[in-house]
Amino acid sequence: MTAYDEAVQRYFAAWNASPEELDKAVAAAFTEDAGYTDPLADVRGHEALAAAIGGAQQQFPGFSFQLSGAVDGHHALARFSWELVAAADGSAPVAGSDVITLADDGRIGSVSGFLDRVPTA
Repeated sequence: MTAYDEAVQRYFAAWNASPEELDKAVAAAFTEDAGYTDPLADVRGHEALAAAIGGAQQQFPGFSFQLSGAVDGHHALARFSWELVAAADGSAPVAGSDVITLADDGRIGSVSGFLDRVPTA
């Protein structure tokens, strides 16, 4: 497994963490000053990241973020696609693509996120 794959695994572990494990998972995945920007959020730091993740979990209870396809990386950059999948029926109403930068310690220093599919209603 590459450093890119490991970083993306920690990323999904954070996005899918229980409320009790969220702070620990965010700290394992992201640097202290990591930034996260997508069409719906622009946050920096562990506390703000945990709040953004918690908000998404509350908006989509019973869903989990899952990797869609392979992780592609070079230098300190990686890109990957994901889907938000319902445990109940496997539907995936939301999908996106992210580009991350890795810090020297392998954690994520920044995320640039894009929404590729969103619910229409």
